[in-house]
Amino acid sequence: MPAVVIVGAQWGDEGKGKATDLLGSRVDYVVKFNGGNNAGHTVVIGDQKFALHLLPSGILTPGCTPVIGNGVVVDLAVLFQEIDALIARGVDPSDLLVSNAAHVIAPYARTLDNVTERFLGKRKIGTTGRGIGPAYADKINRLGIRIGDLFDESVLREKIEGALVAKNHLLVKVYNRRAIRVDEVAEQLLAYRDRLAPMVTDTSLVLNEALDRGETVLFEGGQATMLDVDHGTYPFVTSSNATAGGACTGSGVGPTRIDAVIGIVKAYTTRVGEGPMPTELNDGFGERLRAVGHEYGTTTGRPRRCGWYDAVIARYASRINGLTDFVLTKLDVLTGIDTIPVCVAYDIDGVRHQDLPQDQAAFANAVPVYEEFEGWTEDISKARTFEELPTAAQRYVLALEELSGCRISAIGVGPGRDEIVVRHDLIHARGE
Repeated sequence: MPAVVIVGAQWGDEGKGKATDLLGSRVDYVVKFNGGNNAGHTVVIGDQKFALHLLPSGILTPGCTPVIGNGVVVDLAVLFQEIDALIARGVDPSDLLVSNAAHVIAPYARTLDNVTERFLGKRKIGTTGRGIGPAYADKINRLGIRIGDLFDESVLREKIEGALVAKNHLLVKVYNRRAIRVDEVAEQLLAYRDRLAPMVTDTSLVLNEALDRGETVLFEGGQATMLDVDHGTYPFVTSSNATAGGACTGSGVGPTRIDAVIGIVKAYTTRVGEGPMPTELNDGFGERLRAVGHEYGTTTGRPRRCGWYDAVIARYASRINGLTDFVLTKLDVLTGIDTIPVCVAYDIDGVRHQDLPQDQAAFANAVPVYEEFEGWTEDISKARTFEELPTAAQRYVLALEELSGCRISAIGVGPGRDEIVVRHDLIHARGE
């Protein structure tokens, strides 16, 4: 049985939770390998909607063990808020495993995130203000606090003290904020220790042993390809590796064990936060996509920027991630549009570009080159086979498949758990 990676192929919010849920009943472990509670995914089960931020979506599937890997930064308050909310709705989260090597988002990380973003003014990145970036910065600077540190109070206090030396100077002298005391940080973090203890383990060992037994492990990426700190639209990116390579470093499972990499892509494009977006629509079509697609952030509630499908980005995501499959979501949102443009290339200073420019100034000036496709008016939410889709919708999907450089194996036709058309099996062994 394979190890499968799911990643977003645009700027996030593509519907990764639904894709993970689609595979959930056939998966033994679901692993969150990057990010923190700076992104969310919504899973609809019957008439119930679950908005998850830090927890892997596999926590909603009985028999599937959810795992928070070492590449995640964990806000302990948010973790237990989400757990308690699920318990209140009858979901049992007791199988959750948390890596002892995952880093903790300390209270001062959130403070620094917010004051720094305000200080940047017009140059702001558009972060969620949840302390993700500062937590990853501490990790790289060897000033971070890991989950395992909570179980040795003397080590924990020593690490907090070391982290606060420079941070308090910054807060007081640059941002005119009060200094943060070691005791108050330690007290907040230690309050979660006893409840956290049964969940903490060497998750790398657990996952590799599961693969040795022939069990299926699904790696679920937060954010998306175009927000990857190395391969995204830097500096308007997240602080972790949201591409498929991050699944290995963020979980402790080697790359030779990965069998399939599934990219999730919307039938149009959205983005939250600052930074360039070539196909963005600041017109009635953009408003229509936002309204019909309910394009508001799961985590922040911010309205998403909307635009037509960008095949240049899809091809880039296919290459960077080594995709074996695409899952195309929200095709139903396009129903009723007479003619649907698709960006097939960029015009940059009169030169046509088929591939994503690495020069961010060039990308910011990219003008989309569109090819237009016939729309459809029929309700597609009841379709369960590709042949049941309207002919124009079929042609649109086939065109996106050809333009995007990877087969489209499943198509979302509505928000519900079962509103999906499956063309090819998403769980397949290497080489199939």
